[in-house]
Amino acid sequence: MLEDFINFVQKENLFRADEKILVAVSGGMDSMVLSKLFSMAKFNFGIAHVNFSLRGEESLADEVFVKKWAKTLKVPYYSIVFDTKAFAEKEKLSIQVAARMLRYAWFEEIRVAEGYAYIATAHQAMDQAETVLINLSRGTGIAGFHGIPVKNGHVIRPMAFASQDDLFDFVVAQKLTWREDSSNESTKYVRNFIRHEIIPKFEEINPQFEQSVLETSRKIQGIEAWMREEMALWRSQHVRSDAAGNIFVGLGESASITAKMRVLYEAFLKEFDFTYGQMDQLLSLSEEKVGQLFESPTHVINHDRGQWVISRKSQHDFRPILVQEEDEEVRVGSQTMEIFVEENGPDYSVSTSPKVACVDADALTFPLEIRKYQEGDWFCPLGMNTKKLISDFLTDRKVPLLIKKETYLLLSKGSVVWVMGHRIDNRFKVSDKTETVMVFTLP
Repeated sequence: MLEDFINFVQKENLFRADEKILVAVSGGMDSMVLSKLFSMAKFNFGIAHVNFSLRGEESLADEVFVKKWAKTLKVPYYSIVFDTKAFAEKEKLSIQVAARMLRYAWFEEIRVAEGYAYIATAHQAMDQAETVLINLSRGTGIAGFHGIPVKNGHVIRPMAFASQDDLFDFVVAQKLTWREDSSNESTKYVRNFIRHEIIPKFEEINPQFEQSVLETSRKIQGIEAWMREEMALWRSQHVRSDAAGNIFVGLGESASITAKMRVLYEAFLKEFDFTYGQMDQLLSLSEEKVGQLFESPTHVINHDRGQWVISRKSQHDFRPILVQEEDEEVRVGSQTMEIFVEENGPDYSVSTSPKVACVDADALTFPLEIRKYQEGDWFCPLGMNTKKLISDFLTDRKVPLLIKKETYLLLSKGSVVWVMGHRIDNRFKVSDKTETVMVFTLP
């Protein structure tokens, strides 16, 4: 399989041997095979892992597993934790779509910051077939028929040639271990339903179903190559960007003037995660409808005079902020939290301000984590030894809903230390036995 892998990379011109590649590794079988192939081929690569906070201890164990694997391979390792459920709820997305958007945005940040040429994912032939069927079930344009492109901008799929049997043979030969995602067996997810229930039926009709889909995909890609040429020409004439990353699209005459223009606009907007329904609304707006905003999960379009202004939305609210023991200040939203240490003693006075948290330093385990509160979070308010839902605590304090949603928590190993700006947890309070006090202050 190693030879096939190297040949595929060269045949598809995915990257040069001297380029650095960021390999996405979940810990599952496919991504473990991909990273092993990169190592055996002696390519220059690093590993990136995303913890989506969806499976509790299982997600944490995946993160530890991949970190150890990167150390074994002696390659750079990058990881992040996302509050995927909160992002999905805010943007009204499925968990799968939310996770995809979060991970690819972060991968691109790492790629640019660390100087990687491409991001490699472990999609293989079965993934291609599944994606085509998913697209067909929902309705699709030309792009939906090719499934997952082998190369799309800075994202590459060097294992698109491999079948499931190829992967199994490789892991047996290399004695590889991997982490099994328990959610993969649940058919409540569309992809899993297609994998376990639908594709086996197609394989009864055509045992080479996966390869047939790949061949169809290659034919469709020829049509798309022409579309990309047209798109490049159109963008050079109508699209510009500024230093802040905002994109300006000059509309010129009516966007619906020809079918060709409509296809170009739709292909362009799809890059920014806008739906076909939103595209129809945008393309039907008259010149007088100035100032209207359209939001996708990742971008905002402002319909301005004779142009669209496209801006990226921030996803940093859905990433926990890590606090290291040596930190003296940490940025939290629009505020800066200051941190310092004091010695406890007979004359020490604990602040009662809700903007200040004085806690027993020995009770903390670093790094600490700061994130927005979620439904179901609880703590033991200072002075109480019983649990209380944070949502109920904030409601009792008559905190308005919009402010409630913006409430941050300081956590140690998953336990709430401080409902920031309100009250600390009783388990972390300063007592007579406390030697060192760690103080966190908000402006």
